[in-house]
Amino acid sequence: MAGPESCGQSDKGRLVQTVVITGMSGSGKSTALKAFEDLGYYCVDNLPIALLPEFLLLTDNSAEAPTKTALVMDVREKSFLDQYRSIFTRIRGNGFHLEVLFLDCRDEIIVRRFSQTRRRHPLDRTGDILSGIREERNRLRGLREFADRIIDTSNFNVHQLREAVITLYSSRKRLDHLMIHVMSFGFKYGVPADANIVFDVRFLPNPYFVPELRHLSGCDKEVQDFVLGQHETAEFNKRLTSLIDFLIPQYRREGKSYLVIAIGCTGGRHRSVSIAQWLKSYLTEKNEEVLLSHRDMQLEE
Repeated sequence: MAGPESCGQSDKGRLVQTVVITGMSGSGKSTALKAFEDLGYYCVDNLPIALLPEFLLLTDNSAEAPTKTALVMDVREKSFLDQYRSIFTRIRGNGFHLEVLFLDCRDEIIVRRFSQTRRRHPLDRTGDILSGIREERNRLRGLREFADRIIDTSNFNVHQLREAVITLYSSRKRLDHLMIHVMSFGFKYGVPADANIVFDVRFLPNPYFVPELRHLSGCDKEVQDFVLGQHETAEFNKRLTSLIDFLIPQYRREGKSYLVIAIGCTGGRHRSVSIAQWLKSYLTEKNEEVLLSHRDMQLEE
């Protein structure tokens, strides 16, 4: 068997697409792994990171091996945080398409989840769950910055997290191709943790203050006509597309596989939704691979 240094694509050019699921303990990694299994990925929990190059080499050289794999790796394995950067970088440099998905969650939610399940936090040595969580968060700071994709699961139950993973990955054709996720949101509910680019459209006239539009959303034609018909919107969209057209090739050149463009207004129901819908159509016409979601639209009834 070849050693880790020989990890690379075979002459067959077979593409093994790999998602490494990592993040905070109690953030839902097991639930995410099950969602990937439902999507047809070959799934492994807690594979030692030193074995990952060998594992990928085997899948690359076997005609019967899966072409899509998902693996959970985290602080349960002592050498993971010391080796992930060098091993992941080498794997990518050898032609494999590896994406790091980091699951995060607020401290108080993690405490509640561990209390409900009566499980022991892997870094809790004194019976103080919160101190273990804070130590883990500190240790994972570099890994979080290294990740390709971050999902904050604080407001998700297991069903919502499963749906989010399936939505994000079911439409992926190849992980090495840039997917653009256009997301609308409301600033009153917080800026999306995984956003790469954030645009604030709260300067646009607000349909909320038009009685016949208040209970509609940016998915409705009446609201879209109102928002997109403003002079300010036309000027903003012209500048927005000019910037996006410049940025996308730069992200693609750097090998990024996932780009999150977040459009925010006050409540995430009217203006941001309208602009996100418009931007999705613009990018689709340019043959980009685009995913659209409206994070807070249903919260503003």
